[in-house]
Amino acid sequence: MFDDLPQDVDRLQTLRVWHAMWLVRIDAKIAALQHRQAEAERGRRDRPQPPEWVVELGIGTGRLPLQVLAGACYMAGKRRRPVGRYEARRLLADGLRACTHYRPDAQLDIIDLADDGRTPHILTPSEGHRR
Repeated sequence: MFDDLPQDVDRLQTLRVWHAMWLVRIDAKIAALQHRQAEAERGRRDRPQPPEWVVELGIGTGRLPLQVLAGACYMAGKRRRPVGRYEARRLLADGLRACTHYRPDAQLDIIDLADDGRTPHILTPSEGHRR
């Protein structure tokens, strides 16, 4: 039945020890991979949500805001800070530039933003525009 195995007891016991050592190594590798997968899943699950809106800041000590961007916008640089919906609307209404890719002015219900100095119009729910 087991013709390919050695015929003496000493070599069979050596093979048994060798296979037991390999099983310990394999079990350790399985445990390490399962731990790594569990950590990766926990990291994906517990990752903080990106901010809804960010303000890109200028260079220097004053770091004045340059433009309002959506939190997931790929155009946002490293100098930024998260802002809430109310502050993003206020900054846009005060004349801060809006990102041209995700159009936060449209998403925040602010229309008529132009560079000609006009006061922007903020839509209200009574005007029939709801998100």
